[in-house]
Amino acid sequence: MKKIYVIDTNILIHEPEAILNFEDNEVIIPLVVLEELDGLKNSEKEKGRNAREAIRCLEKLRMQGDLVIGVATEQGGIIRIEKNYIDMELPVDMPEDKMDNRILKVCLGLQKEYSDEKTILVTKDILLRIKAQMLSITAQDYTTDRIVRQEEQYSGRMEVFVEEDHFKELKKKGIKTEYIYQMGEDGVRHPVVPEMNQFLILKADQSTKKVQLGRFDGTKIVPLQYKKSKPYGVTPRNVGQYFLQEALMTPAETAPLVIVKGMAGTAKTFYAVAVGLEKVFNAEKKEYRKILISRPNAQFDDDIGYLPGTEQEKISPLMRPIIDNLEQLIDSDEEARYKNEDELHAKIDELFSRGVVGTEAMNFIRGRSFVNTYLIIDEAQNMTPKQVTGIITRAGKGTKVILLGDPKQIDNPYLDEQTNGLSYASEHMKESPYCYQITLNAEECERSELAMDAIQRM
Repeated sequence: MKKIYVIDTNILIHEPEAILNFEDNEVIIPLVVLEELDGLKNSEKEKGRNAREAIRCLEKLRMQGDLVIGVATEQGGIIRIEKNYIDMELPVDMPEDKMDNRILKVCLGLQKEYSDEKTILVTKDILLRIKAQMLSITAQDYTTDRIVRQEEQYSGRMEVFVEEDHFKELKKKGIKTEYIYQMGEDGVRHPVVPEMNQFLILKADQSTKKVQLGRFDGTKIVPLQYKKSKPYGVTPRNVGQYFLQEALMTPAETAPLVIVKGMAGTAKTFYAVAVGLEKVFNAEKKEYRKILISRPNAQFDDDIGYLPGTEQEKISPLMRPIIDNLEQLIDSDEEARYKNEDELHAKIDELFSRGVVGTEAMNFIRGRSFVNTYLIIDEAQNMTPKQVTGIITRAGKGTKVILLGDPKQIDNPYLDEQTNGLSYASEHMKESPYCYQITLNAEECERSELAMDAIQRM
C-alpha cells in the first residue's frame, strides 16, 4: 500500500533533496514549509545554504509540472505542495499560528480525506513527533542516512587467533588470512576476513600469552610500521593508542583519511595534535605545511557572526581544549610547565603567529580546498553527513583529514548516534583503501584514575 509522507522543514535543511528519496509514495510539502525555507534562504549559515539548495530542488520539479497538482518522480511517486486544511481544529492548547502546529493540521486533514492510505509525518523534531502522537498521527525520523546502531558500527579493530606454526611469520612475510580465526561460543573455529586496513590483535592459539599487533593491507596481515615511534615525545600506553599512532603517522599518500571514535579521555585530540607537531617540526621530509584544527558546534557555528572581534577571537572559547593539549605537548615537564604561564603562552602564540597551527570555525572551512595540510576535525560527531562529505571531498593533494569524536556526546539537536557525520563516514568508508579507522575503548581512557573510576561506576 502506498503511503503519504508529510515533510517537515528540518528534513530539507538536513538533506535538501530528501523529497526524492521516498520511492513510489506520495510526498506532501505543507505550504508553511515553503514559508520557512523562504525565511532561511538569505542566511549565510549552514541552514541558509541547505535552504537554497532545497529551493533549487523544488524549482527543478516546478519546471516539470504543477507542484500543487503533483509532479511525478522517476520512482513512480508524487511530490506536491499542500495549501489546504487550514480549517482543521487542533486542541485549544496548540496555537494555530505556530509553524509546527500548521504542519499537524495538514496531517490531520490528509488523514481524514485519505483514510484508506497511511499518512506519516517525517520530522527530526522529537517534540513534534510527540505532539503528533498525541493527535494519533504517525510520525517518524528521516532514516535514509541512518546507519546501524553504535554497538554494531565498525570499530576498526579485531581480535583473532593465529595458528601457532604461522604466528612468527608476521614480521618476515606477513600472515595470510587463511591462518587466522575466531572461536565461537560453541567452541568451533570460525574463519574471518578482516576489512581493508583493519587493525588486528593476534594471539597464538597454542599460547595465548603471545600477542602481536598487525593490520590487514588487503592481501595479508602486516606488522605495524610505527610501533616504536614517539611522536613529539608521546608514547602509546595501550593497544588502542598503538593503532591510533599507526593511523596518524602513516603518510597522507597512503592514508589521507583517519577516523577515530572514542570517549573523552582516550587521548584522541592529544595524540592527533602530537603527531601533527611531529610531522611539521621533526620529520626528515616535511609532510605538511601546517596543522589546521576545527571543532564544529551546533550553537556556536550559528552565532559566530554576531560575536565581537576577529575570527580567531570569536572561536577562541571553542578551541580552548586544543590550547590545553598544546600546553602539555609544548612543555613536557609537568612540574615546570605552569611555573611561567607567560612563557608557555608565548610559545603557543608563536605557533599561531607563524602559521604552523591554525584554527577555524566550520563555517569558514566548507567550500575550501586544502593542500599539504594536516586537518583535524575535533568533535566530528556534531557534523551532519552532508557536512562531513563536504570536508572529505575537499581534501587536496598531500592533505590528511582526521575526524575525531564520540558518537555518544552529540550537541546537535537533529543528530543522534546513527545519523551523525562521524558515524556516517565511519560506516561508508570502512572498506576504503585510503582510510584507517580505530575506535578506542572505555578501558583505554588515560585521563586520570578518577576519570577511569567514574567510567566504571557511572
